Amino acid sequence: MFSRRVRLALLTTVAGTATMAAGGVIVAVTAHAAAGCRVNYQVASQWQGGFGANVTITNLGDPLTSWSLTWSYSAGQTITQAWNATVTQSGSQVTANNVSYNGGLATNASTSFGFNGSWNNSSNPAPASFAVNGTTCTGSTTPTTPGTNPTTPVPPTIPPGGNTGGLVGWATQGGGTTGGGGAAATTVTSSSALTSAISGTNAAVVRVSGTISCSGMLRVGSNKTIVGNSGATIAGCGLNVSEASNVIIRNLTFRDWNDDAINVQYSTRVWIDHNTLTNGYDGAIDIKRASDYVTVSWNRVFNHEKTMLLGHSDDNAGEDRGRLRVTYHHNWFDGTNSRHPRVRFGNPVHVYNNYYGNIGDYGVASTQEACVIVEGNYFENTDDPYHRGEGSSDPGSLVARNNHFVNSGSGDAGGSCAGIPYSYSLEPASGVKAVVMNGAGVGRISV
Repeated sequence: MFSRRVRLALLTTVAGTATMAAGGVIVAVTAHAAAGCRVNYQVASQWQGGFGANVTITNLGDPLTSWSLTWSYSAGQTITQAWNATVTQSGSQVTANNVSYNGGLATNASTSFGFNGSWNNSSNPAPASFAVNGTTCTGSTTPTTPGTNPTTPVPPTIPPGGNTGGLVGWATQGGGTTGGGGAAATTVTSSSALTSAISGTNAAVVRVSGTISCSGMLRVGSNKTIVGNSGATIAGCGLNVSEASNVIIRNLTFRDWNDDAINVQYSTRVWIDHNTLTNGYDGAIDIKRASDYVTVSWNRVFNHEKTMLLGHSDDNAGEDRGRLRVTYHHNWFDGTNSRHPRVRFGNPVHVYNNYYGNIGDYGVASTQEACVIVEGNYFENTDDPYHRGEGSSDPGSLVARNNHFVNSGSGDAGGSCAGIPYSYSLEPASGVKAVVMNGAGVGRISV
């Protein structure tokens, strides 16, 4: 029997081969000339009688103006709720149609949607195959000119590894976050090459190799995956995700930055995952100025003062109210001092299953109309795990539940938050320390 919200491995299959893959389902579809796509189907959470799933479609062929994704269930599953797509079901057959804002898919562009469903049998298998616009998946793209060889299917981008569970949280909303998708990877070894590779809005997968020394902030454009090869380090500078959307930053060590390590402003759909950050000047990961739909997961921060700021000013309600929705999960705050996070205006901000060890000043602060859900975290040697108000900022609301305390204070909570729209698996708080220490930081994912 499954208990509610138990952690699961991702349910995946490859059309035509039935091969299991950690990164999801790789499917190529012939819907038009030179057509093809990749579909990543992930069961993000499952409990007795129900489950939540995320689906990402990457168009590998000619541009599409609309899409209709179909599949069949084999074990009686029924979809009960969906977002970012219009989903209907007749018997075992499911059809997901685009909504007004995500129908157009350029070559190598991606979009995501999610849903909740029910299941009543002893298993909840992933669909065996998919079709786009009525054409069954083939495993490769179809050429425009008859007689030519089909192109090679694009391999998956960085799959989640170990116990990371893949993308969860606010970055799954608003169309989802796929970064560079299936774009061919470019490896960079210098600050000039990195600056060039991450600029603009074209879809790109950028692999950082070795140590790149730089200063200031390097601006990141839309539709980018920036991932570190083994040992990759950015020293002396940071990444500025500004006026961008659909960005992934993973498996990088940041040290000695002279501004912020990662700054997100006026940007949406950003996933910051499995990085290690230490010994910088200002914020390790700061999110501000109307940014929205962000997930910060499985990062380790140590030997640093100001950790994660969410919302930069009490006077910025005009831009920030109704935005700044961020999920922080499975991060390791290792002897850091403050801002884990410090929150303004975001509601709800979700802080779950993080490990706070030997925190100097405080853990979480909710201020200025914000509401923070602090859930299932492990606080050790932390006198002030969470509170409302900070400095001259007015108190916000804070909902605390199912946290675990070892030689720590009890925290200050009050008020109520908006609901969480996505599915997630909650670790028992008493086991979070071991899980996070084993999984957070660089080197814990397959790249």
